[in-house]
Amino acid sequence: MALIEVKNVIKTYATGEAAFNALNNVSLSIDNGEFVAIMGTSGSGKSTFMNMLGTLDKPNSGSYYLDGIDVLNLDSESLSEIRNVKLGFVFQGFNLISRTSALDNVELPMIYRGIDEETRHKKAKEALKIVGLEHRENHMPNQMSGGQQQRVAIARAIVNDAPIILADEPTGNLDTRTSIEVMEFFCNLNEKHGKTIVLVTHEPDIAEYCKRVVKFKDGNIISDEVKRK
Repeated sequence: MALIEVKNVIKTYATGEAAFNALNNVSLSIDNGEFVAIMGTSGSGKSTFMNMLGTLDKPNSGSYYLDGIDVLNLDSESLSEIRNVKLGFVFQGFNLISRTSALDNVELPMIYRGIDEETRHKKAKEALKIVGLEHRENHMPNQMSGGQQQRVAIARAIVNDAPIILADEPTGNLDTRTSIEVMEFFCNLNEKHGKTIVLVTHEPDIAEYCKRVVKFKDGNIISDEVKRK
């Protein structure tokens, strides 16, 4: 069974009297351990698709099974639980709490799960060590570079041991050298820690790090290339 299974998904948006399909009968399967780039120009449907994978939006029709769970028929509380347990999110803008230390930022998903303080500290420190920031745990976001902030965000995404990381333009605010560093951490998480990663990007050089590239255009998948296992 695929870890992510999307079948015949249609997402329609109304604009005044007109309507258009942001996703037009899209089907896609992603297996455990894959590293997939989702590419396309603005308006191609890639962001709508990513929001649906993250259970932040629902299609008008079709099906979506996440690790065997029919997520489209879950209530909001169950969806929140799924997001917290199954998914880790990394965003272009880092989305860190500004007046909170790196350690506390990483602990946040565990607070939502009601995990005790001692366990939170231990797991957050382990996650920061994985991304090479064990020496920065008490620093605030404004005391760190953009690349370091994104690595804190990656640590936060993995701290609950979620099997899937959804990364939306994670290098969009970074320079070339820092982008390479961040992508190397994603590769490490995929290859050494077994994380399944779905990454939205419009940059071909970033997609080169991924093992599979899916391209969207006008709400359709126009190509799906496996580059390497």
